[in-house]
Amino acid sequence: MQTAVKTERITILGTPDFKDFLTREAKKEGISLSELVRQRCEKKPPSNEDEELLEALVEEVRTATARAKVSLKKGLDEAEKVLAEIRRAAV
Repeated sequence: MQTAVKTERITILGTPDFKDFLTREAKKEGISLSELVRQRCEKKPPSNEDEELLEALVEEVRTATARAKVSLKKGLDEAEKVLAEIRRAAV
């Protein structure tokens, strides 16, 4: 695959804060500001399939979290009962 030579200049206007933001982002990624803009603009939006998979994963996490909370509550309640029995026996 051959990479196209970058010869076209594109000028955009933005606030000083926006330019500072882009500069910081480029520095974090170790690339030029121009390369940062190219990479972010050339990214393809997630497909519907990706969104559906993500939604399914989120639902699985919600379900697993709810089950874990119930299980943890049961375990804590049981531990409290045992501790109460030990305290009564120690008196």
